[in-house]
Amino acid sequence: MKNLSFLEKMMYLVNVLLATMLLLSFLLPYVSPKTVPEFAILSLFVPILLILNISLSIYWLVKLKKQFLLSFVVLIIGSLFTTPFYKISAKSYSLDSDLKIMSFNVKSFDYFTPKKDTIRSQNGFDFIADKNLDILTIQEYYQSERTNLYFPYKYQKLKSPSSNFGMAIYSKYKILNSGSLDFKSIGNNIIFADILKGKDTIRIYNVHFESLGIKPNEENFGEENSEKLIKRVSKSFKKQALQAALFLKHEQQWKGKKIVCGDFNNTAYSWIYHTISKNKKDAFIEAGKGFGKTFKYWFPLRIDFILTDKNATVNQFLTFPEEYSDHFPIQAQINW
Repeated sequence: MKNLSFLEKMMYLVNVLLATMLLLSFLLPYVSPKTVPEFAILSLFVPILLILNISLSIYWLVKLKKQFLLSFVVLIIGSLFTTPFYKISAKSYSLDSDLKIMSFNVKSFDYFTPKKDTIRSQNGFDFIADKNLDILTIQEYYQSERTNLYFPYKYQKLKSPSSNFGMAIYSKYKILNSGSLDFKSIGNNIIFADILKGKDTIRIYNVHFESLGIKPNEENFGEENSEKLIKRVSKSFKKQALQAALFLKHEQQWKGKKIVCGDFNNTAYSWIYHTISKNKKDAFIEAGKGFGKTFKYWFPLRIDFILTDKNATVNQFLTFPEEYSDHFPIQAQINW
């Protein structure tokens, strides 16, 4: 510190704070939001904490200052305990026997956004049709006469007999069994469908855990209403923990092949991701590339996932940049 200017000393103090926050974030997967919901909020900021610590480490290294070791050591520790923040290279194969699956939070196909009109391509229907999918799982589904998705089999679960809003699983393969976990939450749920592909029965879970209520174009932490936002997000994390417990209890009853996909409303550094992904493969980690950003926000948030059982092979994973919703669609090709 003696050889640092006053400005550099202030910068290093900020560096210490950011490195400490990042170090604490490595505990997130092991602390249930039911116990300390406010701590769980840190999971949303891990991507930006990583970027800042990488930048500071590079800054000190260029300056030939030993202070680079602080963030560097914390980042090394993180690489041993957390999921990759950025994938440099992707795995990409395509076999005829692959199961091609897409997960997409469609935000009601943007039917209620004034700037949109009603043509198919603007609601993403042509985009989906062009992918020649085997399975399509949709969160924030909206059923109407304009919903044009052509699959021979479908299971949809609407919030009530009088509602058009819910979740859906579309399939090219016969659906043998289906059901819903029926969350008490107004806008969230988990549904499943058992599909028959050849001689294999594969369970597809479509999950949509409790929403955080963050509006990317209207609210940000640090604004005047941030205190209310923090309370609301903390409450949502507690609900997510209860929903995860219901899912795990249901999942244990299925011993066959399975895929779990959907909108977790939380990052890969969170307790809920750690809990749900245990003994599974993350398709992005197996075959993805880049940040894997799935939510339209000012820093890279990966909150939508496709997970498989350990025996599966992920041959391809894609995150599409098309903006038909506030989420970006993700797709994987999976084999056993």
